[in-house]
Amino acid sequence: MAESSRELFEEAKKIFPGGVNSPVRAAVKPYPFFVKYAKGAYVYTEEGNRLIDYVLGYGPLILGHANDYVLNKIKEGLNNGWLFGAPNKNEINLGKKIISYVKPGGKIRYVNSGTEATMTAIRLARGYTNRKYLVKFDGCYHGSHDSVLVQAGSAATEFGVPNTLGVPNDVAKLTLVAKYNDLNSLENIFRNYGDEIAAVIVEPVIGNMGVIKPNKDFLQGLRKITKDYGSLLIFDEVITGFRLSMGGAQKYFNIDADIVTLGKIIGGGFPVGAVVSKSEIMDYITPEGKVFNAGTFNAHPITMIAGLYTLEFMEKNNVIDKASNSAKILNELLLDYGIEYTINRVESMMQIFFTDKEINNADDARMANKELYTKFHESLINKGVFIPPSQFETMFTSYEHNEDIINYTAEKIKEVIKGM
Repeated sequence: MAESSRELFEEAKKIFPGGVNSPVRAAVKPYPFFVKYAKGAYVYTEEGNRLIDYVLGYGPLILGHANDYVLNKIKEGLNNGWLFGAPNKNEINLGKKIISYVKPGGKIRYVNSGTEATMTAIRLARGYTNRKYLVKFDGCYHGSHDSVLVQAGSAATEFGVPNTLGVPNDVAKLTLVAKYNDLNSLENIFRNYGDEIAAVIVEPVIGNMGVIKPNKDFLQGLRKITKDYGSLLIFDEVITGFRLSMGGAQKYFNIDADIVTLGKIIGGGFPVGAVVSKSEIMDYITPEGKVFNAGTFNAHPITMIAGLYTLEFMEKNNVIDKASNSAKILNELLLDYGIEYTINRVESMMQIFFTDKEINNADDARMANKELYTKFHESLINKGVFIPPSQFETMFTSYEHNEDIINYTAEKIKEVIKGM
């Protein structure tokens, strides 16, 4: 007899902190379901339940689960081995494709996660500018390394303070925290520290506080301020890269960032990260320059195959438009269900906030009714729909979310909301 998710979770708690290997997975209550397999728009649990998946690995799976085209290419690649400790031509092929969309004429360095990508980009910005301060925005998540695990204090211009144990104050104080969609808070920081600010890092669309869109002039203003002070602008496109457009948020919003970090989609569901910039900046990275980066699994051969053929499939099948249209239809179906909520959507990224107010920054998101969202999530699982367990994550649609799936989802959401 197959073990249940409850039994598996009890086993997991004996060997993993909290029973999981990433905290948000424990937010599914009363215990996380364990996935046996997944295909298309669905995940299948150990108990045999089928759930429509709007989490999609927290963003990478824009093709849905186990796309046959990519799967067959991966199987072919595995026959040739899966780790070499030496270059392989697929890293060139994927790199050329990424650069052509993200930074024509530039260069790329692969790493193994979005966290590694932002960590490397910040180190690169400091090495290139010979400055020490970093500016981030409250509510933007850039991975789990020390420089970015900080939050704002009582004022936006205040030094960052750690929001986790283990980050020394001396490290956190090198990160200054501004308010998203508020150029005045950024300008105040630059007036005080401008000549020492190496870079500003931003999620152009916040995807880790729910979904929060940039106001009309925010990104343009951000670009101008950084240029005026000689600081670099880092677009963290780990989520938005190859999702908002093939050129990511840069193309979507017509902004030219100095450094772009990527992850998720470019690995086709395998662990990946990347830093992309113009050659002048990238040549500061070892072995060409003196900004150190290395990794046994950088440009992992199977990841390169999965990423290359994911992007190739996207080019041939209008994936972004299809995924975005599915989210648009779902959004429209949910507009009038008689309860106070706000939906933020940008293409195939969306989230529901139980509030009647607009969500423009992290403080707005924190004021939404999180308890109601948790109830909403739990009720939807019981009806076969899996959305993120945290209010501060993103719902994603994929190439596999067809009209029937979207209509079914809307009906189930309607049933849940009527019962709340």
